[in-house]
Amino acid sequence: MIFGDFFKALGQLGDRRFRRVMWLGVALAFVLLFAIYAVFLWVIEGLTPEAITIPLAGEVQGVGTLLSFGSILFMIGLSIFLMVPVASAFTGLFLEDVAAAVEDRHYPHLPPVPRLPVYDVVSDSINYFGLLIAVNLVALVLYMFAGPLVPLLFWALNGLLLGREYFMLVAMRRLGRQAARAMRARHFWRVWGAGTLMAVPLSVPLVNLVIPVLGAATFTHLFHRLAAREKTFARTSRDRAR
Repeated sequence: MIFGDFFKALGQLGDRRFRRVMWLGVALAFVLLFAIYAVFLWVIEGLTPEAITIPLAGEVQGVGTLLSFGSILFMIGLSIFLMVPVASAFTGLFLEDVAAAVEDRHYPHLPPVPRLPVYDVVSDSINYFGLLIAVNLVALVLYMFAGPLVPLLFWALNGLLLGREYFMLVAMRRLGRQAARAMRARHFWRVWGAGTLMAVPLSVPLVNLVIPVLGAATFTHLFHRLAAREKTFARTSRDRAR
């Protein structure tokens, strides 16, 4: 079950190496969030010359207010939405380190794998990131008519995209692109469900900073669990055919 995969990821927090990856991941997530928020303020500055007054946070206007107390509060609030693209951008920079730490602890019998080519990882991450932004911009139209179902639609849509991205990059380390794509297709609903369960806590301010790391670890466990199940099924099928 996906919850078992998540609790395995949580259980590794006592591992010194994993904690190091965890804190580096949290720092990276915050930097990415800060950078995306800066772009958001730059766009707001171009669209409206006047400051926006936010309850509790005060006035927020353009990049010039980036480091103000009110702007930081506003950024934390917006992280409900901004952490989804952060999680997408995170994969190309950090997912492989998380997956390696998980495999060293839980799957030491596996042979080491070379790191994926940097160009391929960055290229895939940029493509996934662009797709996620484009789909969410289009989905804004659907959100207008979804009413109270907006959160469910937001989580389901982004869960589909994040699940695809995280699973593919984890699986490609062991299987290559084509085999990883085929495996994702075979387990489409499980991957989507895991991505949705990742998208939900990404909507919780501050908690969402640790989710990209825990999500990468969870998808690593998910991949190996599904791979082991497929091997068992194939072995059983061969035995029955004899």
